[in-house]
Amino acid sequence: MTLFSDAADHYSHRVRMVVAEKGVNVEIVDVSPGKKPEDLAEINPYNTLPTLLDRELVLFDSTVIMEYLDERFPHPPLLPVYPVARAQSRSLIHRIEKDWTRNVDLLMSGRSRESTLAKARKELSESLITVAPIFADKPFFMSDEFTLVDCCVAPILWRLKYMGIKLPERQARPMRKYMREIFSRASFRGSLTETEVEMYD
Repeated sequence: MTLFSDAADHYSHRVRMVVAEKGVNVEIVDVSPGKKPEDLAEINPYNTLPTLLDRELVLFDSTVIMEYLDERFPHPPLLPVYPVARAQSRSLIHRIEKDWTRNVDLLMSGRSRESTLAKARKELSESLITVAPIFADKPFFMSDEFTLVDCCVAPILWRLKYMGIKLPERQARPMRKYMREIFSRASFRGSLTETEVEMYD
Protein backbone atom coordinates (compact mmCIF):
# COMPACT_ATOMS: atom_id res chain seq x y z
CA MET A 1 0.00 0.00 0.00
CA THR A 2 1.40 3.37 -1.05
CA LEU A 3 0.22 6.86 -0.13
CA PHE A 4 1.32 9.73 -2.34
CA SER A 5 1.23 12.68 0.04
CA ASP A 6 1.88 16.42 0.02
CA ALA A 7 4.00 17.20 3.08
CA ALA A 8 2.30 20.58 3.62
CA ASP A 9 -1.30 19.88 2.61
CA HIS A 10 -4.03 19.44 5.23
CA TYR A 11 -5.88 16.88 3.07
CA SER A 12 -2.81 14.65 2.98
CA HIS A 13 -2.26 15.30 6.68
CA ARG A 14 -5.73 14.02 7.59
CA VAL A 15 -5.03 10.76 5.76
CA ARG A 16 -1.64 10.41 7.45
CA MET A 17 -3.40 10.85 10.79
CA VAL A 18 -5.65 7.88 10.02
CA VAL A 19 -2.65 5.81 8.94
CA ALA A 20 -0.85 6.66 12.19
CA GLU A 21 -3.92 6.06 14.35
CA LYS A 22 -4.42 2.64 12.78
CA GLY A 23 -0.74 1.73 12.88
CA VAL A 24 -0.95 0.64 9.26
CA ASN A 25 2.21 -0.22 7.34
CA VAL A 26 1.95 2.19 4.41
CA GLU A 27 4.75 3.50 2.23
CA ILE A 28 4.35 7.27 2.29
CA VAL A 29 5.80 9.03 -0.74
CA ASP A 30 6.27 12.76 -0.20
CA VAL A 31 5.41 14.55 -3.43
CA SER A 32 5.98 18.22 -4.21
CA PRO A 33 2.85 19.60 -5.94
CA GLY A 34 5.11 21.24 -8.52
CA LYS A 35 7.10 18.07 -9.23
CA LYS A 36 4.62 15.21 -9.34
CA PRO A 37 6.02 11.88 -10.58
CA GLU A 38 4.80 10.58 -13.92
CA ASP A 39 3.44 7.39 -12.37
CA LEU A 40 1.01 9.45 -10.27
CA ALA A 41 -0.62 10.86 -13.40
CA GLU A 42 -0.78 7.33 -14.81
CA ILE A 43 -2.80 5.96 -11.89
CA ASN A 44 -4.81 9.06 -10.93
CA PRO A 45 -6.73 10.78 -13.76
CA TYR A 46 -6.81 14.02 -11.75
CA ASN A 47 -3.11 13.87 -10.80
CA THR A 48 -4.02 15.08 -7.28
CA LEU A 49 -2.78 14.51 -3.75
CA PRO A 50 -3.32 12.55 -1.61
CA THR A 51 -3.58 9.38 -3.68
CA LEU A 52 -3.72 5.89 -2.17
CA LEU A 53 -2.60 2.85 -4.15
CA ASP A 54 -3.60 -0.54 -2.72
CA ARG A 55 -2.81 -3.29 -5.22
CA GLU A 56 -5.17 -2.56 -8.13
CA LEU A 57 -7.26 -0.05 -6.19
CA VAL A 58 -6.56 3.67 -6.58
CA LEU A 59 -8.32 6.26 -4.42
CA PHE A 60 -7.83 10.01 -4.78
CA ASP A 61 -10.26 11.78 -2.48
CA SER A 62 -9.10 12.28 1.11
CA THR A 63 -12.49 11.49 2.67
CA VAL A 64 -12.91 8.36 0.57
CA ILE A 65 -9.36 7.27 1.49
CA MET A 66 -10.01 7.82 5.20
CA GLU A 67 -13.23 5.81 5.15
CA TYR A 68 -11.59 3.03 3.13
CA LEU A 69 -8.74 2.75 5.63
CA ASP A 70 -11.21 2.74 8.51
CA GLU A 71 -13.16 -0.14 6.96
CA ARG A 72 -10.12 -2.07 5.77
CA PHE A 73 -8.42 -1.80 9.16
CA PRO A 74 -11.33 -1.72 11.62
CA HIS A 75 -9.34 -1.32 14.84
CA PRO A 76 -9.51 1.18 16.34
CA PRO A 77 -12.78 2.25 14.68
CA LEU A 78 -12.79 5.91 13.64
CA LEU A 79 -16.45 6.12 12.68
CA PRO A 80 -19.33 5.27 15.02
CA VAL A 81 -20.94 1.85 14.72
CA TYR A 82 -24.55 2.98 14.61
CA PRO A 83 -25.94 4.40 11.33
CA VAL A 84 -27.34 7.62 12.83
CA ALA A 85 -24.10 8.51 14.61
CA ARG A 86 -22.10 7.51 11.52
CA ALA A 87 -24.25 9.78 9.35
CA GLN A 88 -23.77 12.62 11.83
CA SER A 89 -19.98 12.22 11.61
CA ARG A 90 -20.14 12.29 7.81
CA SER A 91 -22.34 15.39 8.00
CA LEU A 92 -19.78 17.12 10.22
CA ILE A 93 -17.00 16.31 7.76
CA HIS A 94 -19.17 17.75 4.98
CA ARG A 95 -19.70 20.95 6.99
CA ILE A 96 -15.95 21.27 7.58
CA GLU A 97 -15.44 20.97 3.82
CA LYS A 98 -18.09 23.60 3.11
CA ASP A 99 -17.37 26.06 5.92
CA TRP A 100 -13.60 25.94 6.41
CA THR A 101 -11.55 24.24 3.71
CA ARG A 102 -12.10 26.77 0.92
CA ASN A 103 -10.58 29.52 3.07
CA VAL A 104 -7.87 27.19 4.37
CA ASP A 105 -6.91 26.32 0.79
CA LEU A 106 -6.73 30.00 -0.16
CA LEU A 107 -4.59 30.91 2.84
CA MET A 108 -2.26 27.93 2.48
CA SER A 109 -1.65 28.62 -1.21
CA GLY A 110 -0.96 32.34 -0.62
CA ARG A 111 -1.45 32.94 -4.33
CA SER A 112 -4.40 35.33 -4.11
CA ARG A 113 -4.39 39.09 -3.65
CA GLU A 114 -3.89 40.31 -0.09
CA SER A 115 -7.47 41.60 0.07
CA THR A 116 -8.75 38.13 -0.83
CA LEU A 117 -6.49 36.50 1.75
CA ALA A 118 -7.56 39.01 4.42
CA LYS A 119 -11.21 38.22 3.69
CA ALA A 120 -10.55 34.46 3.90
CA ARG A 121 -8.61 34.93 7.16
CA LYS A 122 -11.49 36.95 8.66
CA GLU A 123 -14.16 34.45 7.57
CA LEU A 124 -12.23 31.47 8.89
CA SER A 125 -11.43 33.21 12.20
CA GLU A 126 -15.06 34.18 12.76
CA SER A 127 -16.29 30.68 11.94
CA LEU A 128 -13.79 29.10 14.34
CA ILE A 129 -14.68 31.52 17.13
CA THR A 130 -18.36 30.70 16.63
CA VAL A 131 -17.81 26.96 17.10
CA ALA A 132 -15.14 27.25 19.82
CA PRO A 133 -17.61 26.71 22.73
CA ILE A 134 -18.58 23.33 21.23
CA PHE A 135 -15.13 22.00 22.14
CA ALA A 136 -16.04 22.24 25.83
CA ASP A 137 -18.89 19.74 25.54
CA LYS A 138 -16.97 16.57 24.67
CA PRO A 139 -13.34 15.39 24.84
CA PHE A 140 -13.23 15.22 21.04
CA PHE A 141 -15.04 17.18 18.32
CA MET A 142 -18.71 16.60 19.23
CA SER A 143 -17.84 13.05 20.28
CA ASP A 144 -16.69 11.02 23.27
CA GLU A 145 -14.34 9.09 20.97
CA PHE A 146 -11.60 10.12 18.55
CA THR A 147 -13.09 9.96 15.03
CA LEU A 148 -12.41 10.83 11.40
CA VAL A 149 -13.92 14.23 12.17
CA ASP A 150 -10.94 14.96 14.45
CA CYS A 151 -8.65 13.87 11.63
CA CYS A 152 -10.19 16.65 9.51
CA VAL A 153 -10.27 19.32 12.22
CA ALA A 154 -6.81 18.88 13.77
CA PRO A 155 -4.73 19.54 10.60
CA ILE A 156 -6.59 22.82 10.09
CA LEU A 157 -6.06 23.93 13.68
CA TRP A 158 -2.36 22.99 13.44
CA ARG A 159 -2.01 25.46 10.55
CA LEU A 160 -3.65 28.49 12.24
CA LYS A 161 -0.37 30.23 13.08
CA TYR A 162 0.98 29.58 9.59
CA MET A 163 -2.19 31.10 8.10
CA GLY A 164 -1.83 34.19 10.29
CA ILE A 165 -4.84 33.43 12.49
CA LYS A 166 -4.72 34.20 16.20
CA LEU A 167 -7.87 33.33 18.12
CA PRO A 168 -8.92 35.37 21.18
CA GLU A 169 -7.71 33.73 24.39
CA ARG A 170 -10.96 33.74 26.37
CA GLN A 171 -13.37 32.80 23.59
CA ALA A 172 -11.13 30.08 22.19
CA ARG A 173 -10.11 28.51 25.52
CA PRO A 174 -12.02 25.21 24.95
CA MET A 175 -10.57 24.95 21.45
CA ARG A 176 -7.05 25.58 22.74
CA LYS A 177 -7.48 22.80 25.31
CA TYR A 178 -8.65 20.46 22.54
CA MET A 179 -5.65 21.44 20.43
CA ARG A 180 -3.18 20.73 23.23
CA GLU A 181 -4.65 17.27 23.81
CA ILE A 182 -4.95 16.29 20.16
CA PHE A 183 -1.51 17.62 19.27
CA SER A 184 0.04 15.55 22.06
CA ARG A 185 -1.45 12.26 20.79
CA ALA A 186 1.22 9.83 19.61
CA SER A 187 -0.66 9.27 16.36
CA PHE A 188 -0.81 12.99 15.64
CA ARG A 189 2.87 13.46 16.35
CA GLY A 190 3.60 10.47 14.14
CA SER A 191 1.59 11.94 11.27
CA LEU A 192 3.61 15.15 11.06
CA THR A 193 6.10 15.84 8.31
CA GLU A 194 9.16 18.05 8.82
CA THR A 195 7.37 20.76 6.85
CA GLU A 196 4.38 20.62 9.18
CA VAL A 197 6.56 20.71 12.29
CA GLU A 198 8.12 23.94 10.99
CA MET A 199 4.64 25.45 10.44
CA TYR A 200 3.91 25.31 14.16
CA ASP A 201 7.31 26.38 15.49
